[in-house]
Amino acid sequence: MEKLIDLHTHSTMSDGSMTPTEVVRHAKEAGLAAMALTDHDTVAGVRQAMDEGRRLGIEVVPGIELSAKSATETHVLGYYIDINNADLSAALKDILIERENRTVRTCQKLNDLGFDVSVEEAKALAPAGVVGRAHFAKLMVNKGYTSSVKEGFELYFDNGRPAYSGRQNIDRFQAVDLIKNAGGLAFIAHLHLTRMEDDELEAFLTELRDYGLDGIEGYYTDYTPPMQAKYMALANKLGLMICGGTDFHAQMKPHIGIGKGLGDLKIPYSVLAAMKERLGIN
Repeated sequence: MEKLIDLHTHSTMSDGSMTPTEVVRHAKEAGLAAMALTDHDTVAGVRQAMDEGRRLGIEVVPGIELSAKSATETHVLGYYIDINNADLSAALKDILIERENRTVRTCQKLNDLGFDVSVEEAKALAPAGVVGRAHFAKLMVNKGYTSSVKEGFELYFDNGRPAYSGRQNIDRFQAVDLIKNAGGLAFIAHLHLTRMEDDELEAFLTELRDYGLDGIEGYYTDYTPPMQAKYMALANKLGLMICGGTDFHAQMKPHIGIGKGLGDLKIPYSVLAAMKERLGIN
């Protein structure tokens, strides 16, 4: 039987609804051979996830998803990072401050749109205290303003929508530096959200590749078959590796299943094997 993986998941340490331990158990129950915990701008749950992985016999990759300054959305996934790296730890403290400021800005935008929501209500939905867009989207559902988290993103929280706040603390080069200096591999996540035309995206990735970027997310929940084929071809052209994941958030995005995305996503273990070979991991 083909071994399958999911290298893009979130827990309660950022904007998922399962604890790190629960995510690992869920991945094991789903029949996955390996997974990565890639919470937004934090590694707080990685140790817990890896411990549970060893207990259950499922491979857990230490990871992170860093948000970078961008006119649209640029997220950088890091794999096999040293979660105790001093420079990474210091940077994440500064990033957390900016995330808290962004929470206030998002709430104010919603208030300006006429919605009765507060930062305190959003934080009540975030067990680890780190509020993301998904928490506000869930709050909007709870208050009857939208029918689902997905609708909330489409109407208010996606890039370009009225409650989106995109200011970040680091740029894409700093994100790559933090990951590489922590011993990891750096990949650009969900390429379609950069909203770049093909030529612009190729130039963007070429510049980052020359800087140290290792690869791109070649498998992703929202990719159509033509999109996936295009990104795979681009990775091959530029000599970039690929990673893949569902962007699992459990009940914060209930339409996305771990390991399978919208139902038919299959990410082969060979993707992870290539990463391990690059790093010399047995």
